[in-house]
Amino acid sequence: MSNDAATGTPMLDGPQQEPPAHGLGASLPPADARAKTEGTFPYAADLWAEGLLWAAILRSPHPHARIVSIDTAAAAEMPGVRAVVTHEDVPGDSAYGRRIADRPVFASEVVRHHGEAIAAVAADHPDTARLAAAAIAVEYEVLDPVTDPEKAFAAEPLHPDGNLIRHIPLRYGDPEITGEVVVEGLYRIGRQDPAPIGAEAGLAVPRPDGGVEIYTASTDPHTDRDLAAACFGLEPDRVKVVVTGVPGATGDREDPGFQIPLGLLALRTGCPVKLAATREESFLGHAHRHPTLLRYRHHADAEGRLVKVEAQILLDAGAYADASSESLAAAVAFACGPYVVPHAFIEGWAVRTNNPPSGHVRGEGAMQVCAAYEGQMDKLAAKLGVEPAELRLRNVLATGDILPTSQTVTCPAPVAELLRSVRDFPLPPLPKDTPEAAWLLPGGPEGAGEPGAVRRGVGYALGMVHMLGAEGADEVSTATVKVHDGVATVICAAVETGQGFATLARQIVQETLGIEEVHVASVDTDQPPAGPAAHGRHTWVSGGAVERAAKMVRTQLLQPLAHKFGMSTELLQITDGKITSYDGVLSTTVTEAMDGKELWATAQCRPHPTEPLDASGQGDAFVGLAFCAIRAVVDVDIELGSVRVVEMAVAQDVGRVLNPAQLATRIEAGVTQGIGTALTENLRTTRGLVRRPDLTGYALPTSLDAPDIRIVKLVEERDVVAPFGAKPASAAPVVTSPAAVASAVRAATGRPISRLPIRPQAAVAAVPAVPAGS
Repeated sequence: MSNDAATGTPMLDGPQQEPPAHGLGASLPPADARAKTEGTFPYAADLWAEGLLWAAILRSPHPHARIVSIDTAAAAEMPGVRAVVTHEDVPGDSAYGRRIADRPVFASEVVRHHGEAIAAVAADHPDTARLAAAAIAVEYEVLDPVTDPEKAFAAEPLHPDGNLIRHIPLRYGDPEITGEVVVEGLYRIGRQDPAPIGAEAGLAVPRPDGGVEIYTASTDPHTDRDLAAACFGLEPDRVKVVVTGVPGATGDREDPGFQIPLGLLALRTGCPVKLAATREESFLGHAHRHPTLLRYRHHADAEGRLVKVEAQILLDAGAYADASSESLAAAVAFACGPYVVPHAFIEGWAVRTNNPPSGHVRGEGAMQVCAAYEGQMDKLAAKLGVEPAELRLRNVLATGDILPTSQTVTCPAPVAELLRSVRDFPLPPLPKDTPEAAWLLPGGPEGAGEPGAVRRGVGYALGMVHMLGAEGADEVSTATVKVHDGVATVICAAVETGQGFATLARQIVQETLGIEEVHVASVDTDQPPAGPAAHGRHTWVSGGAVERAAKMVRTQLLQPLAHKFGMSTELLQITDGKITSYDGVLSTTVTEAMDGKELWATAQCRPHPTEPLDASGQGDAFVGLAFCAIRAVVDVDIELGSVRVVEMAVAQDVGRVLNPAQLATRIEAGVTQGIGTALTENLRTTRGLVRRPDLTGYALPTSLDAPDIRIVKLVEERDVVAPFGAKPASAAPVVTSPAAVASAVRAATGRPISRLPIRPQAAVAAVPAVPAGS
């Protein structure tokens, strides 16, 4: 697949064919698209129940403090207040965590980050709940916060488990070898917030059996159920999580810290309880992308071929572990990027601090190192006097090469093809060629800058991400397909977060069974688990389970016909709702063949296992890899430091295009999120205190900030071990685009650009450059 050079619209190579109306390869729209665009989609914040109470959470105003006392008497006595709960009221486990149970439901003795939950209140009105939470008297002994991750190694332990969460020393090759050319760099990546479309919300309803049902926008309902049940002191089958109203997710929906207090209040009061977080609570409560400090030294020969990479990577986990171990593994494993590196020595650490908690955000670990190793490639190209794209081409990875973890790249790795595609794509016109578009210059026509101060830069970046879980994670999903009266239903606990799984499931059944009307059931924990919505895993694992179940139903449908006509089922095909034999003797419809029966089948999909990285960072830790190349074109006002991204040309390794329109949307969204990382998004803190935790203080890119995004090439080289041969689509451009923007700003300004997001003072040119309009 490639693109129309003028519009960037994805199109197939060779003679153009009419796309299918349904099934795999069709641009089938999401079933909920109309409701979301018209504003009628029921989000979690819209939930309601008879006798509803409202919840509010009291949060710490300090990043680090000892709790001397908590007095809830004034709050409990307020009219309309039905319950107040603290750490003393948690009947089960007092702490939770998806990997390490180190995060308390409510702080008891020590507060470890700004916004940590202290208590929760249920009342008959939301204002009453908030006033009651504010009336809880907490006496603190304020402590000095540890906010510099480099100082966390020598600081007093912030947690009983210590400050060091994980250390990975990767050793690959000869430590004594050196290159003829050496470049070094220090890079810093800021704290990106997932900034969900809607803040966290949910409804907990007590059950007659003493259990509770939680209705929320969870992305991993079975894990959320198990964590909540352990804290409630209940068996998992007495807690039900119903997924409702997911507006979209990039990791922000995975924190059960909002759900557990909600369930506790419902169990305590015997009434339904609703919690709708404010935007400030959302910023303070959920996990963010890991701020990262990276030190690099690249060795190369005189021709620019990499000899050795040395790096130190320090991830700031914030107060609790969350997904830091997995993020560190990705950062260390991909520290050299999609390049052949014969010798690599990487030290990686993840440490606790009193900063806001860090966790899973799309492309975690891989994004931070991509910004750093691509900065190094730009430095190396400048030192050698080689074009940046050419230097990268001399070093790119290919199928059969070996990663610094000693894992062989067995999946398709068309990195050189991707890079050549974006390099050779026509550049956009200069501003002088389109004078009517002066408003597109940095700052616009009324901006403070002068058009003559605008410089254009072109930069490149190559990124890579892993698919599914890593380091021995048991990736499995279960799906059921039912067919009755010409309608198919898919039952699978894979949550639709905007990645397109619900649409894909419909397409798989349409393709396999020839039934056009396919419904995907809503998700709850009464269904078998499907795992979290991360790393593109539902396309692979859950899509694979749906395909297997659909094929089992197909066999049930075709076997009686095959037996009747004395042939095997392989000689029958289903197309557009019709069943025909290879010789034309048999021709009937699916509905006629069903004859009023209900057919169903349940299947699982489990990819081949992986293994943890060993003591020297070695091991087959990843199921598969996906790659992306981006060329960024930017205009920079070198006097003011303002940056406008003009165009992003993208080439991506996708395995197989399953839904062209949906795929293009995912790539465009990923690129835009990456531009936010590069230029605007940084949740700022002062000694651990979050500054302006709202959408006026946290600058998200808007439609006016989005550049022309040209999808230059989609390489469809199928991964033989993946169902349908497809690869995840959205994480790779998120990882790659910040590095590409930084590379382009370097080209425009001559400045090193070693910090993301790029500050205006960093984009003020060090030396005169050629004006964009000249």
